[in-house]
Amino acid sequence: MANTPQSKKRARQAERRTDINKARRSRIRTFLRKVEEAIESGDQAAAKAALQAAQPELMRGVTKGVVHKNTAARKISRLASRVKAIA
Repeated sequence: MANTPQSKKRARQAERRTDINKARRSRIRTFLRKVEEAIESGDQAAAKAALQAAQPELMRGVTKGVVHKNTAARKISRLASRVKAIA
């Protein structure tokens, strides 16, 4: 348990950041799920549009420190190749 004023403040800050990061991660997953669903349906136009929407969201997660840069690049690359394969 936090005892000093500084550690108490740090605990409050960590709690706030956890909530913000959780929301951001959830939002990213939602965008990725939309791409997956579009790929499953076989609609390339919808999949392409969903991927275009998901890319900036993923990269924003990178800049905010929620997702590692290489993880985001890997996910985008794999989804892009799957969208391309629909044709």
